[in-house]
Amino acid sequence: MQVSVLKQLRLFNQINADLKRIENELIKFVKNSEYPLITDSATHLLAAGGKRLRPAFALLSGKIYGYQIEKLMPIAMALELIHMASLVHDDVVDASATRRGKPTVRANWGNTISMATGDYLLAKSLGLIAMINNPQVSRILAETSVQMSQGEIQQIRASFDVNQSIKQYYYRIKRKTALLISASCKLGALVSGAPKREIWALGAYGHSLGIAFQIVDDILDLTADQQVLGKPIGGDLRQGIMTLPMIIALKTSEQKSRLRALLAKVDKTEDEILEAIELIKQTKGIEESRRLVDRYIKKAKNYLLELPASPTRNALADLAEFVGERKY
Repeated sequence: MQVSVLKQLRLFNQINADLKRIENELIKFVKNSEYPLITDSATHLLAAGGKRLRPAFALLSGKIYGYQIEKLMPIAMALELIHMASLVHDDVVDASATRRGKPTVRANWGNTISMATGDYLLAKSLGLIAMINNPQVSRILAETSVQMSQGEIQQIRASFDVNQSIKQYYYRIKRKTALLISASCKLGALVSGAPKREIWALGAYGHSLGIAFQIVDDILDLTADQQVLGKPIGGDLRQGIMTLPMIIALKTSEQKSRLRALLAKVDKTEDEILEAIELIKQTKGIEESRRLVDRYIKKAKNYLLELPASPTRNALADLAEFVGERKY
């Protein structure tokens, strides 16, 4: 199903006002620093925008069960701050100059300020988690943050390693992407008093959706319109990150040796990046990756059947479709 632009805008209809409130609170929250440089860099990162999917997942999951925005607000904000901290650290590791079509914090202020900004955002999230005063929430977010770091370390260690397996790829994206989305869904339901089985179902929904989200990201890095994506395509090739389309392409390419050499090369020219993309497109790497996205989207929607029928459950199903069909 192709998701229209209008439908994308309607996805958050039930929570748009609260998402706007969270956005305003985030701006005020990160500005609360005695160091203007940190305030400026953190505000710049927020102003670059983003889908705010993690707060949206938390709000929608909570909306099914006695929705109380005051309980959900600190969790939604903490989730977004943790995500933002990971992005600004990633931009240092990846030497990224742009994100969402705008200069990264690294591009404007350098690596040192970028790392300090990421640490500041993470510390601010800890303050919010402390306000929630729920050991279960703290444990889930702590465990998720640890595993996100493990996923990042694995990615760094495996750079330009063309011998990676699909199993290793799933291990990495589970930790880098899926677990935080899963936690967002789970925590929204948890603080709203959902039954244990339904908390589990929402966490499983978020996990499947997180896997699909990352595979779509990896496909877009090879196929997207650069202006729509907001950053140059081929970023994973430059950084030596082996993604699912590449791993599948290496197994099926008629020019396996050439593709292998290109993917393993550390300093690729732009022509070599374009050649590698073309070789991947000639295989079933992208087609098979899209088929796996569809499978995970279907799994995510099936988990929703554990929840009470409601317009909010329908919105979560629509959100799953959006994740599968998005172009940016």
